[in-house]
Amino acid sequence: MTLVATKMEFKEFEYTVLIKESHLDSFGHVNNAAYLTLYEEARWDFITRNGYGLEVIQREKKGPVVLDVSLRFKRELVNRQTIRIVSKTESLSGKIMKMTQQMVNEKGEIASEAFFTFGFMDMKLRKLVEMPTAWTQAVT
Repeated sequence: MTLVATKMEFKEFEYTVLIKESHLDSFGHVNNAAYLTLYEEARWDFITRNGYGLEVIQREKKGPVVLDVSLRFKRELVNRQTIRIVSKTESLSGKIMKMTQQMVNEKGEIASEAFFTFGFMDMKLRKLVEMPTAWTQAVT
């Protein structure tokens, strides 16, 4: 069975975070690697709230793996700035999911955009498998 949901409208998930000193580089703005950490933190938050968090992944031995990411930096983020991370699934098809995430500053301006491709991996078989319904419900 292959799930194809490329034309569906998916809801957005929002996560608010305060930029802290540990996120900064020597220029006083967010370090490039910290962006990926913050995006991941936002994803863990919404999948956990939607019933498919770490406990389920460890119990089922199945979960998402990043296959590809493209990251754009559009505006500077600085210390003690509160931002929103907006996450949205763009498509689901069998073993593959595409998602966009954006960091939005207090003025509503996009500071960063990330485009992810995920596979759904069976950790016992060490290969990609079809996404279960519980997962697709957690990310849509």
